[in-house]
Amino acid sequence: MSERVVPPDARRRRRPTKQGVVLSEELIVATALRLIEEHGADALSVRRLGRALGADPSSLYRYFRHTDDLMLAVADELIGRTLRTWRPSGDWRADLRDLGLRMHASALAHPWAAVLSSYRVTGRVHEIQAVETVLGVLRGAGFPDAEAVRVYHAFIDQALAFGALDSASTALPKAAREAEAAVWRATYARLPAATHPHIAAAARHLVHDMPHSSYPAALDLLLSAAAARLAEARTQGRPNDVTGHAG
Repeated sequence: MSERVVPPDARRRRRPTKQGVVLSEELIVATALRLIEEHGADALSVRRLGRALGADPSSLYRYFRHTDDLMLAVADELIGRTLRTWRPSGDWRADLRDLGLRMHASALAHPWAAVLSSYRVTGRVHEIQAVETVLGVLRGAGFPDAEAVRVYHAFIDQALAFGALDSASTALPKAAREAEAAVWRATYARLPAATHPHIAAAARHLVHDMPHSSYPAALDLLLSAAAARLAEARTQGRPNDVTGHAG
């Protein structure tokens, strides 16, 4: 899509296209997400999307100004899908762990879209909801505002980074993934203690751990550090006066 602006009140088409398709922003985003997963980064051409929708490609401009606008909508939809499955318990640490793991699982379910969208800031409804939600959990636990933002920033960036990293690995051909996993057994596990004493001592753990994502462990480390910062803030008498579970 090229840069082309359509007035907001003209962006919705209620009657079917010539092919009988009633377009909506939701349908276009869902179709775009499917195409990205099927064809990768080059999927979002207006021609291919129009063909998949059975619609005139020009009709897409009623909803999105260009493909980057659509990509932001796809990124926001991934956030929305995660939020729709998450329910807070009132325990800030358990809630953030659950949310982080759900974000990571969503990325792995849509690896190409996760790789393409992990570094984007959408400013759309679901992203705004996510920012409000995570800050609410942190401020409700008693984090001072500045500390809440620091923890939020680290939490979100960590989830997005691991989502993109592990999604890129998932998107590799199966043979390539298996070959890389085998390196830990075929190379690292066979290094002699005489030349590589530390690798040799930890070899069985490397073989077991390294083929798997370290995100759950990294997330736990982050949350432990955040809990320590919260305890420090309480000791110094700096928590926010926000009603909420402070566990």
